[in-house]
Amino acid sequence: MSAVNITNVAVLDNPAAFLNPFQFEISYECLIPLKDDLEWKLIYVGSAEDETYDQLLESVLVGPVNVGNFRFVFQTLQIH
Repeated sequence: MSAVNITNVAVLDNPAAFLNPFQFEISYECLIPLKDDLEWKLIYVGSAEDETYDQLLESVLVGPVNVGNFRFVFQTLQIH
């Protein structure tokens, strides 16, 4: 049994202009209180065969997390 379940991921601003950041609305539920933060990462998978081509686009810490349902918007920084 997991402590955290992702209940929905919605892609926002789709389709978007090339220079716009990626935006996702993440919904999740926490079944037990967590003393530590949750780390969420947005990773671009460059190749299914070799993870050295993967790129970490953004990382964020959320917490501490109590029992309940939560939602936040996760977006990359805009690159010019």
